[in-house]
Amino acid sequence: MIVNHWTPWLKNEFEQPYFKELAKFVHEEYETHTIYPPKQLVFSAFETCDYGSIKVVILGQDPYHGKGQGHGMCFSVNPGVKIPPSLQNIYKELKEDEGCYIPNNGYLMPWAKQGVFLLNAVLTVREKQPNSHAGKGWETFTDHAISYINEQDTPVVFMLWGNNARKKSELINREKHLVLETVHPSPYSANNGFFGCHHFSKANQFLKEHGLEPIHWQIEDL
Repeated sequence: MIVNHWTPWLKNEFEQPYFKELAKFVHEEYETHTIYPPKQLVFSAFETCDYGSIKVVILGQDPYHGKGQGHGMCFSVNPGVKIPPSLQNIYKELKEDEGCYIPNNGYLMPWAKQGVFLLNAVLTVREKQPNSHAGKGWETFTDHAISYINEQDTPVVFMLWGNNARKKSELINREKHLVLETVHPSPYSANNGFFGCHHFSKANQFLKEHGLEPIHWQIEDL
């Protein structure tokens, strides 16, 4: 059970008819297939980044679909797991934009602890079958989460990378929040606008302009 400021919202969402159908599907999937992330980590993003602490939202597509990779936060992998190509490209952009060195791990927990909400549009996936749980109800759940974050009085930076993430932009009040959009950092698209987008420095500039502590983007070596 998650016990923080997300708890009342989650309890209400879990009671909705669409979510009950989703939960039934996900339970059956865990019973009959190899599903990632592990069941107890599905809501890690909500557990590690409390509602009132959110400064930046990074939205991914769905979890990594390889063994030991996904742990419930988009783009992040557990310590000791090889850094996936999309995250390698994120690190390359960070080096160019913020001068960060490229670390030896892909564990993004330090971002979450600073208020970076690492949310996937879909929170579960079958092993080796990307997007296999799309269209089952998770998109409604994460739409509602984005809408709830949009209600915050404190300005938030939304980083929307790729077509799936950018669809969420219509849920966000651009007069209050900063919306940064570009292509996905995947090797298939990163050269079409992700590299050189400077989203990390733009986010910190926005936070500072609103009297908020900027994000320390450097992930340290482990």
